[in-house]
Amino acid sequence: MNFPGFPSAPGSPDGSDDTAPICSAKGCRAPAVWVLAWNNPKLHTPERRKTWLACDEHREHLSSFLGMRGFLKDVVELAEWERNSAADS
Repeated sequence: MNFPGFPSAPGSPDGSDDTAPICSAKGCRAPAVWVLAWNNPKLHTPERRKTWLACDEHREHLSSFLGMRGFLKDVVELAEWERNSAADS
């Protein structure tokens, strides 16, 4: 599945899905497992949610980065986020 605004993994020789969402951590090309929903209260309305994606390895680091700034609102497994997004459509 391809997500607007989410980076996609390049085609891989092992035949994996080349449009799978990848981790937002700098330089990471691992498949995303988590969605980190956040907003900057100085720029966004309270209901607005921006998203970063994270692999298992970078989930805590990215969550801490957003959390220290008071931006992190929710951390959800990507599969659950997709289900909720489909139900909202």
